[in-house]
Amino acid sequence: MNIALIGATGFVGKAVLAELLQRGHRVTALSRRPGLQQPDLQQPGLQQRDGVTPVAVDAYDAQAVASAVRGHDAVISAFNPGWNEPDLYDKFIAGSTAIEAGVAAGGVRRLLVVGGAGSLFVAPGVQLVDTPQFLDHVPPNIAPGARAARDALATLRTNTQLDWTFLSPPAMLAPGERSGAYRVGGEDLLMNGDAPAGISVADLAVAIVDEIEQPRHVRARFTVAGKL
Repeated sequence: MNIALIGATGFVGKAVLAELLQRGHRVTALSRRPGLQQPDLQQPGLQQRDGVTPVAVDAYDAQAVASAVRGHDAVISAFNPGWNEPDLYDKFIAGSTAIEAGVAAGGVRRLLVVGGAGSLFVAPGVQLVDTPQFLDHVPPNIAPGARAARDALATLRTNTQLDWTFLSPPAMLAPGERSGAYRVGGEDLLMNGDAPAGISVADLAVAIVDEIEQPRHVRARFTVAGKL
C-alpha cells in the first residue's frame, strides 16, 4: 500500500515507519520541518532508504495536507505539536482539525489517528484525563495534550466522510522489543490487575499497521495493551 505517515520522526511515528517498511509498504513521511528533505533524513527513524519518500508539509495547513496525501491508500496520523509546546491544547486541536480536513480534501477515505489514553474510561462516564490520579501522576505539560486528544476524538466521531479509526494506546507506553502480540479493548482503560496496562511502542506499531491492513474498527475508537 501507499501510506502517508504524519509524525514519522516522533516516538510513535518512528516505530510505525519501521513496521510499515518491514511489511513492504511504501511510505510518504510528512513533516513540517523545512529541512526534512536534506539533513533531517539522517535523523533516527527517517534515514534515506527504499520505500520512504520524505515530504515537507505544514500539518496546520489543510490545503498542504490535502496536496501531500492525495493518491495514497491511507493516512496514519501520529501528529503531536510537542509536549513542551506552550500552546499545546490550541495547537493540537488546530493540527488535528487541519489533518482531518486535509485528508478528506485530498480524496483519501482511510485515516487512522493515534490518540492518547486520557480519553479512555475508568468508570461509567469517567475518563482517565478527568481523574485525580491522572492529574497527580502526569506532568503538568502533558495534561493539555491529553484533553486536546479527547476533544479531537469527540470531533472525529461526527465525521461521516472519512473511514476513520482512533487508536488510544494504554496508560503505559514505553520503548521495548517487538513481540508482535497484543490484546484489544474498546472504550475502557485496559488493566493488568490493579495497575494500568502498558505496551511497547513497537507492539503499538504492530497494532496500527494491522488495523490499516485489515480494518476492524472503522469509525470507532479502540485501544490495545501487551498480552498478559
